[in-house]
Amino acid sequence: MSVYLANQLSVSVGDKKILRDLTFKIDPGEWIGVLGPNGSGKSTLLRTLSGALSYYQQLDFLGTPVKDWETGNRARKLAFVRQSHSLSFDFKVIDLVLLGRTPHTRLFSTYQKKDVELSVAALADVDLSGFEDRNVSSLSGGESQRVFLAQAMVQDTSILLLDEPTNHLDVHHQFRFLNRIRAFVDGGNTVIGAFHDLEMASLFCHRLIVLSEGEIVSQGTPSDVITAELIENIFNIRADVNIRDDGTLNIRYLNS
Repeated sequence: MSVYLANQLSVSVGDKKILRDLTFKIDPGEWIGVLGPNGSGKSTLLRTLSGALSYYQQLDFLGTPVKDWETGNRARKLAFVRQSHSLSFDFKVIDLVLLGRTPHTRLFSTYQKKDVELSVAALADVDLSGFEDRNVSSLSGGESQRVFLAQAMVQDTSILLLDEPTNHLDVHHQFRFLNRIRAFVDGGNTVIGAFHDLEMASLFCHRLIVLSEGEIVSQGTPSDVITAELIENIFNIRADVNIRDDGTLNIRYLNS
C-alpha cells in the first residue's frame, strides 16, 4: 500500500488556485524531496498532505482519503515540522517537546516517565541537552527549530513531513539532522520534505518532485530531475551539473 496517492490533486486558498492537477505516488521507505522557487506551492502541498487544507480530486493517505482521517489517528501515523511556528504563550523546552507525546496519551492523563525520558533523549539528539528548563522565547531561531524537530521525533510516527526544517540551522546541525532522518528512512519509514538547497536534496532524497506555479514540472531520481536546463528554466539561474564518481550531483552556479 502506498503512503500517499494523488491523482489530479488541486488546492485553492480563497479565490486563488495554488496547486493544479498533481499526480504522484509515494511508497513506504522513500525520502521524497519537494523543490521549487518561492511561491511554487511547496508549503501548500505539505500542509495538504498533513490534512490541514481542503483539496479537490484524489489524495489518499495509507489507502484512505486524507479528509476522512480523524485527527488523533492521523497524528499517530504522521508528524509535521513546519517552516515557521507561532506560540500563543511561552513554553519550557521540555513541555513543548512533550506535546509530541500527546497522540500516545489517554484523554486527561498526565505524561509518564517514559514520555519524559523520550523527550530528554530527543533533545540530546538535536544537541540541546541541558535546555529542558529554558523558555522557548529565550532561544535562537536555530535552537527553536531544533526543539520542534525533537517534538516531531518523540511523536514516534513512521511518516514525517518536513517544510524546509534546516532553514535556521548552521551547516553542522543541518547535516547532523539530515543524517538522522536518513537513518529514520533506512529503518523503513517515509519522509516528504521541502528543500531550497538543490544539491542537499539530491544528496539525501531518493526521488524529487519539482513544482512551478503550482504544477509538477518534473519528478524522478535526483540525477534525472536536476539538470542544467531545469535549473535555468525553473530557478532562473545558469548552472553546470555533473555526476560525481559516487553518484552524487555537483552543481556549480554560473554568474551569467
